[in-house]
Amino acid sequence: MQGAIAIGFLAAVPFIAGTIAMVWTGAHSDRTGERRLHCAIASLIAAAGLAATGALIGHAVLAFLALTVAAVGILAAFPVFWSLPQTFLAGTAAAGAIAAINSIGNLAGFVAPYVVGLSNTLTGTSSNGLYVVAGLELLAGILVIGFARWREGAADLAPAE
Repeated sequence: MQGAIAIGFLAAVPFIAGTIAMVWTGAHSDRTGERRLHCAIASLIAAAGLAATGALIGHAVLAFLALTVAAVGILAAFPVFWSLPQTFLAGTAAAGAIAAINSIGNLAGFVAPYVVGLSNTLTGTSSNGLYVVAGLELLAGILVIGFARWREGAADLAPAE
């Protein structure tokens, strides 16, 4: 029983660190009013942590630390990410965007384990699945920066009222 308790405490470490990062990032983003970079940087941290976890999978302590970094990035992006649709959209458009994001996220939550499992089966290693998720986090960070810049540019082109 003692081993199971130790595993439980170890499994909690990435989520405790991620929760602290989530609260800090959300509060800092609210205090500064900046959303885009907070979300993008958190996504890039997640990508680095996931890629490092895949690269260090044979070294338990280092892989665990990298997984903790990934959890920090993933969880820190959540509060800021969910505030982004209201930054660019209003009313029913914002509600529709949130619903679309939620639907895609739920679909990804269903499909991703199968994709990672298939990758593990085909390649014989868990690393490739982690690299795919790291690539998606990297893409998310790039898209958040790019979309926000595109929207800012579109606002500059809008006629003055």
